[in-house]
Amino acid sequence: MTELELILVGKTESHIRWLTPNIGINSQMLSAFKQLQLAAKKAGIELSIASGFRSFERQLMIWQNKFSGRTAVKDGSNQVLAIEQLTEAEKIHAIMLFSALPGASRHHWGCEIDVYAKNLLPAEQALALEPWEYQASGHFYPLTVWLAEHAKTFGFFLPYNKFRGGVAQEPWHLSYLPLSQHYQQAHTEALLAATLLNSDIQGKTLLLELLPDLYQRYIVNVAKT
Repeated sequence: MTELELILVGKTESHIRWLTPNIGINSQMLSAFKQLQLAAKKAGIELSIASGFRSFERQLMIWQNKFSGRTAVKDGSNQVLAIEQLTEAEKIHAIMLFSALPGASRHHWGCEIDVYAKNLLPAEQALALEPWEYQASGHFYPLTVWLAEHAKTFGFFLPYNKFRGGVAQEPWHLSYLPLSQHYQQAHTEALLAATLLNSDIQGKTLLLELLPDLYQRYIVNVAKT
């Protein structure tokens, strides 16, 4: 694989600048993020990253845990599904509503971050990263309003700003357009198929069979800017 292909499928960390032992972002995005963070601070919002770069191996672990039932899988109404009662195809679609296929997660690129406002999170309440937190009655609503007005000024946008029939709405997921646009154009279904074929992902046979539809529905079906 080329260096770019390794980045696209989460098989390298060469493009990552680690901000903490657990949170890394694309080094080419660092300046823009710091500017965004500073502007948010001036508006009284302590913009923080809950999740940044995610490797292929990390995304694979998330997939395997959900597919096997070790981790709960929720529907669009935030209800836990009885995963053992679903067909394999239903299980794949249920997981992909909230979790990307390893090799196809935008988090591999390092220019995708899940954000929240640390100072708006109520004391002793755990961060859930669920839509209600960012809606009108939620504690992060001021962040939602601020991002809607200012994110684009710094090159950021929300790829999952609404449900389009694929991935659920994710009001916390910010993407840095100058990089993500390039990576998305370079990513291909063939590259993903080859990556999955050489992995031990659960549901592999059906995933490869359904991949043309899954690719269009969940992977490229995002906001453009």
